[in-house]
Amino acid sequence: MKNSWRAVAVAVSTVLFSVTVIAASAEDWTKRSIYQVVTDRFALGNGSSPRCATNERKYCGGNWQGIISKLDYIQGMGFDAIWISPVVENIEGTTIGGEAYHGYWAQNINSLNANFGSDEDLKNLSSALHERGMYLMVDVVVNHLVAVPTNTSSVWPETFDYSLLQPFGGSHSFHPQCFISDYSNQTDVEQCWLGDASIPLLDIDTENSTVVDTMYSWVKNLVSNYDIDGLRVDTVKHVRQDFWPDFASNAGVYTVGEVFTGNVSYVASYTEGLDSVLDYPTYFAVYDAFNNPTFGNMTVIADVVTQAQDQYNHGTFYVGSFVENQDNPRIQSTVSDQSVVKNFITWPFINDGIPILYYGQEQGYQGANDPANREALWLSGFSTEDKPLLTHVQALNSARKQAISYNSSFLTTKASFISQSSISTLAISKPPLLTLLTNGGNSSNATWIIPSTAGLYSPNETLVDVLTCDSVMMASDGSLNVVATNGLPKVLMPTEALNSSGSFCGSGSQGSSVSVGPNGSSASAGSNGSSSPGGLKGLNGEIVVVIMSLVFTGIVSGMLIV
Repeated sequence: MKNSWRAVAVAVSTVLFSVTVIAASAEDWTKRSIYQVVTDRFALGNGSSPRCATNERKYCGGNWQGIISKLDYIQGMGFDAIWISPVVENIEGTTIGGEAYHGYWAQNINSLNANFGSDEDLKNLSSALHERGMYLMVDVVVNHLVAVPTNTSSVWPETFDYSLLQPFGGSHSFHPQCFISDYSNQTDVEQCWLGDASIPLLDIDTENSTVVDTMYSWVKNLVSNYDIDGLRVDTVKHVRQDFWPDFASNAGVYTVGEVFTGNVSYVASYTEGLDSVLDYPTYFAVYDAFNNPTFGNMTVIADVVTQAQDQYNHGTFYVGSFVENQDNPRIQSTVSDQSVVKNFITWPFINDGIPILYYGQEQGYQGANDPANREALWLSGFSTEDKPLLTHVQALNSARKQAISYNSSFLTTKASFISQSSISTLAISKPPLLTLLTNGGNSSNATWIIPSTAGLYSPNETLVDVLTCDSVMMASDGSLNVVATNGLPKVLMPTEALNSSGSFCGSGSQGSSVSVGPNGSSASAGSNGSSSPGGLKGLNGEIVVVIMSLVFTGIVSGMLIV
């Protein structure tokens, strides 16, 4: 049935989640998966599809009404939260760096960006999400405001019309002008400016108590006025660390900060002030591993994740887990092998963190560095037909929700890694999931060996790959060998887990069944290791989006427990 996956998602979630959403904690967010939207590049409320050239760095017309109009599309993939661009008023007009379509060049934080819509439009977006049981995350910038210099760049320091920079309006609210030149000097990082003489980002003086009080009051009002459930906080490392605890307290919702570095110890310190961080250290390890199949070392991922689990406050349970965003090149700007791409995309959904998918990833977008990675999604037609990556994402979302439903401790159990002989493979256990990844590509045959000492499943227990509906059986000694051709990822779950709350892969498997002998050997999973287009399926073969009660822990006395 055409678009049945979308209809099921919307109908079921509307029934189950039509409840009032109140201040969402980090723990609440761990049950979610997030779809990141660049507001200007996602959809127009009038349904039009205008030209949008990323290299021109101009507004293309996307707005909050456009997001509302495409919530079926987002929810149909299994996402129950969205992260949108900063909402406040930005500088207007064309600069040497283009227009402020991205939302990160704030000028007046007490007003909204009229290019994205009205006050009522943003409230309507929040309401529309909450009616579906979805969360709203808003991007906020605390570190700086932006103004075009009023003098020539040969004059130093530059001069600005501070009356435009609201609610501050004076030079005393900003650090003296200096551009960061030494990133090993934390004072420079926090008090000097980002940007350059053409587009300077005026660094807000967060040592000034009046400024601090203003920012705390502002974020509290922003969250309250628009019923926001979470905040993504930009450029966190450029503000003193002891500013953040009270900022988060005033926000009163989940806060996840951007700390752009691969150093685990450096990033970990910011998890004390905010709920957590975007997990950049793991991102860099994953990106490096999958970008070079010949030399990419998958074991580095395990090393970095283990460090983060030990050093981050709350481990890695509250982190934002991602492989693409608006600041980094898309996977397919450097990788064309679709097996590698599918492995890449699988990562955020099977580890401890909260999965984040950057819009367009499901459509196979290939933009490289900013601005190329900020394409207009309407140019894809929001197609759901013959889109293997979209189906892949849908299956991953469903599998994660099923795992949460089946295992009450899934969200608090650390992912562990089972050592493999090849640096091209990775085995991740997070019960009931066993995920097998490889960077070998579609011309490779990957092999994973799970020893009986791992103690993951019972002898002779049947596991199902939720991406293909093929099954394998544990050996009589409790070991497992899995061989998959075409270099595709595998996400295995025991049949019992699949059957506990719905029709995943029928009664356990609709693909090939593989018996594993006492020595642990097995044939390849499926006739050629390729992923079926349906992924998780119902008995009639139609795609089933499992958003239902799998997302949460249960229903008690008619009240949904979130």
